Amino acid sequence: MFKKILIANRGEIALRIQRACRELGVKSVVVYSEADRDAKYVRLADEAVCIGPAPSAQSYLNMPAIISTAEVTDAEAIHPGYGFLSENANFAERVEKSGFTFIGPTPESIRIMGDKVAAKQAMIKSGVPCVPGSEGALPEDPKEIIRIARTIGYPVIIKAAGGGGGRGMRVVHTEAALIHAVQTTRQEAGAAFGNPAVYMEKFLENPRHIEIQVLADEHKGAVWLGERDCSMQRRHQKIIEEAPAPGVPRRLIDRVGDRCAAACKKIGYRGAGTFEFLYENGEFYFIEMNTRVQVEHPVTELVSGIDIVQMQIRVAAGEKLPFTQRQIQTRGHAIECRINAEDAYKFTPSPGRITMWHPPGGPGVRVDSHAYTNYFVPPHYDSMIGKIIVYGDTREQALARMRTALDETVVEGIQTNIPLHRELMLDANFIEGGTSIHYLEGWLAQHKR
Repeated sequence: MFKKILIANRGEIALRIQRACRELGVKSVVVYSEADRDAKYVRLADEAVCIGPAPSAQSYLNMPAIISTAEVTDAEAIHPGYGFLSENANFAERVEKSGFTFIGPTPESIRIMGDKVAAKQAMIKSGVPCVPGSEGALPEDPKEIIRIARTIGYPVIIKAAGGGGGRGMRVVHTEAALIHAVQTTRQEAGAAFGNPAVYMEKFLENPRHIEIQVLADEHKGAVWLGERDCSMQRRHQKIIEEAPAPGVPRRLIDRVGDRCAAACKKIGYRGAGTFEFLYENGEFYFIEMNTRVQVEHPVTELVSGIDIVQMQIRVAAGEKLPFTQRQIQTRGHAIECRINAEDAYKFTPSPGRITMWHPPGGPGVRVDSHAYTNYFVPPHYDSMIGKIIVYGDTREQALARMRTALDETVVEGIQTNIPLHRELMLDANFIEGGTSIHYLEGWLAQHKR
């Protein structure tokens, strides 16, 4: 086991990794920007080093500063968390070449899965079901592009091969709009991701977003820890997640989960990862793999009883997974609400000082947050200030506990999206379960404030 780990991130995930380190008896080094000087995890760290001013490009995305901090503090490994450099293959490579362990997959795995075309081809070879679409990047010939679209059937969606986070996508309903859409998406992809390659898929009209959590070690061990339903989204950004996915037959989940674990073995994957699928009419379609810990990992931890962040660290240290697939059993139901510093209905950011912070408690309630009374939410980063996660023996109990937890939560001084969560927990369609990825957008349009 490592003696010291550098945490190359901020916010609630930095605190989450720090807690995992403490339980393992590992010292933690935290890097921080000038804007995060007063953060809770900075004060609690064994060592904390300021690596630059507030802008991410000069701090949390500054690879030389992070690696040099690892050198001067004698850290042995670097945990990237999520976002920032967590899925940057060049960073993983520089970490390894500098003599440190990257707590995540190999640079090769990150590169394959970061390129959506390469990822899809790898999944097809591994027997993972994929959305019908082009076999690779679209060719230059407009006639061939039209032929591919006709084969797939309209509507289609054009996606950037190097895209992510809901960016670099364009839905096309008619042949007349196709070529212009491809050209525009190529230009945007080149500018945003440095990769103009695009591909085409069948556009599913009303799917759900369901993902499979996997863990794999260097010794050809790989398991999956159940599924999560992340369909409650706005502009491709998740707001509520739950495990397991309500209303999906277990035999289908088991089949796709086993294929995901088998794919990990086939591609030599290491660490934690998430296979993301669209689910419609009883069929799963692979869309991408996230090669890092997810924001929503706590719901899987609660139903599986497995500490995913600790397992990331153990696997990176060369340990074997301490369980087989047969030993993994998921029980009960968990729900997570992302708490953002923003207007609940207009979604405008609301940075500022929190004058009162009172998180909920009670049976089955977990709060992952770096916030506290008098904490200043900086305007420079993502608006998420925490997550409320609840567990119950049944989904009904989990829903009841989340309603209570949200009612107990007090955040003053800034705006948050808690009022939106309170309403959604009482929404008849969400209570029934199985809403699509488009549901929240429609709900918001009907509930304009």
